[in-house]
Amino acid sequence: MTHQPTRRSMMALFGFMLFVAGAAQAEAPPARLANVTILATGGTIAGTGATSTTTVGYTAATVGVQALIKAVPELAKVAHVSGEQVFQIASENMDNEHWLTLAKRVNVLLAQSNVDGIVITHGTDTLEETAYFLDLVVKSRKPVVLVGAMRPSTALSADGPINLYNAVLLAASQEAVGKGVLVAMNDQIQAARDITKTNTSTLDAFRTPELGMLGYIQGSRPFFYRQSTRKHTIDTEFDVSALTALPQVDIVYGYANVGPVALDAFVAAGAKGIIHAGVGDGSLADKVLPALKAARAKGVLIVRASRVGQGILARNGEAKDDELDFVVADTLNAQKARILLMLALTRTGSSKEIQRMFYTY
Repeated sequence: MTHQPTRRSMMALFGFMLFVAGAAQAEAPPARLANVTILATGGTIAGTGATSTTTVGYTAATVGVQALIKAVPELAKVAHVSGEQVFQIASENMDNEHWLTLAKRVNVLLAQSNVDGIVITHGTDTLEETAYFLDLVVKSRKPVVLVGAMRPSTALSADGPINLYNAVLLAASQEAVGKGVLVAMNDQIQAARDITKTNTSTLDAFRTPELGMLGYIQGSRPFFYRQSTRKHTIDTEFDVSALTALPQVDIVYGYANVGPVALDAFVAAGAKGIIHAGVGDGSLADKVLPALKAARAKGVLIVRASRVGQGILARNGEAKDDELDFVVADTLNAQKARILLMLALTRTGSSKEIQRMFYTY
């Protein structure tokens, strides 16, 4: 005779299953928190203003890294955080020596088994340049995330604390591994190669106008929707471990009635490379072209970029690049083209090889 389970026996069985599941969950070890090191360099995120409504005219780089960490106690929920004060400067003062020091420190830390990711606090004025430099020279798949703020720490609705929280969350995540150097600003994830500052003061200043951001940070989770196809970090040919200086590369800006004075001065001052940020598709004015030719004849590498800030620079479009032995910047803006050219010149003086690099990185 078959016995059907009673309601009481079914309830007892269900309660036992819940007890077993709860016990198993209680015994499961908590997920390991990642170890994230914050390298502080100064900037607005570490700035202070005279009043809570001071959002311009403040003093950058006054708050130390430990104070930044203490101001966001929620960091302890997403990572084991430690901090180092590498520099304490406004980012307009960032230079090649700072970059080399920072890159070497990043590589040393990432080589350690007890460091899972790095966050770099940085002023916004040159954040995109530092990010791209590191994207080319960091030798690890571990996450490196740059973060800044558009308002000082003392301002009403200061964006620094949430940006820092998001940056640490991102650097601690498995989703960010192998994605290259990233920027976390305004709840968005951006690629170092493509991001640029597009506004002087608003919170949404950092954008990738045409190619688009990589994803969002929402609900304490990173969401990636795309990634850069250009080579970065461990897949690049650049090594700064033994470098103590970078070649001098300067930027010449194109505009109506431009002459060769600035270009000639840079060459006379020892420039090894010139980025020409031309109008439109990198057009070269008649007054400047002879000086560019003369500079190239002296061995100075010439890269044609555009002041427009978007679009591909067409090789042999507005200039006979093959005949002139010039390089084109692809989609890089002038300030990022300068970074790639500096690193390229540490490897080769061949314009053909350098053009390959501009199409690779």
